[in-house]
Amino acid sequence: MILKDFPLVSFDKIRYSDTDRQGHVNNAVFSTYLETGRVELLFDPQYPVLGEDTSFVLASLKLDFLNEIKWPGQVDIGTGIRKIGNSSVVFAQALFQNDLCVAKAETIIVQVHNAQKGSFPLSDASKKALSRWLLRED
Repeated sequence: MILKDFPLVSFDKIRYSDTDRQGHVNNAVFSTYLETGRVELLFDPQYPVLGEDTSFVLASLKLDFLNEIKWPGQVDIGTGIRKIGNSSVVFAQALFQNDLCVAKAETIIVQVHNAQKGSFPLSDASKKALSRWLLRED
């Protein structure tokens, strides 16, 4: 996939503190960039998703490192939804620097009830709001 294939494109500035001793972005920071894309989608005030008294928790992250990211610059973040479940959402994401795909990831988040601490179903309204970000997989 290329960046324009994703329904949501965001970016993050690469900070000097993101780098390691080898002069490239530390692999742990890749997941922080992915979080930026997910948060922009999940907490968009125009399209509320989160149910009352609920939170999202990360259940799974599969991250493939394809190339290094170098400072200075920015990383572009492609985010889309592959599947909407009963209480979970499967994200497909990719990171790009200068149009080169540097990582791809699949992330699963689950909506949980804050007091009950267990998974909690997404409402129909939430599913509808999320569906605008579904990927078209040909």
